[in-house]
Amino acid sequence: MDERIQWLPKGVELPVLDYNLLARWIMAVAERYGRIVGSLTYMFCDDEEILRVNREFLQHDYYTDIITFDDCRGKLLRGDMVISLDTVKTNAELQGCSYDNELLRVIIHGVLHLCGINDKGPGEREIMEKNEDMALDIYRAIQNNTFQK
Repeated sequence: MDERIQWLPKGVELPVLDYNLLARWIMAVAERYGRIVGSLTYMFCDDEEILRVNREFLQHDYYTDIITFDDCRGKLLRGDMVISLDTVKTNAELQGCSYDNELLRVIIHGVLHLCGINDKGPGEREIMEKNEDMALDIYRAIQNNTFQK
């Protein structure tokens, strides 16, 4: 596993994923935005933990799928991402997509935030979704050994 990216469970089991593939993917996406992966930490948790984090650090009183803490230094991506596996599962069901696909979308969503893409302002959600789709295409290309830089 790439030492620059940590994958930690808190109160949940670590998802069964190809973490080496994920690291290659994250680095490829970062490179597309002219960034270099520094230190990234992903913490997987349940809804109650993400609600606690959301209240404590952002003063938001609601569940969410991911919270991204940006600690970037120029082009160097650094940050912590907290992902609720419960909300990922709920969102996958609501959107009619697979849990695995939704989890990948959320994992890269945090990286895209660190690359400077927002999703709260007018029209930004659509821009984020377009970038998520592009990133998922890169994932599939890496997975199928057809990725070209």
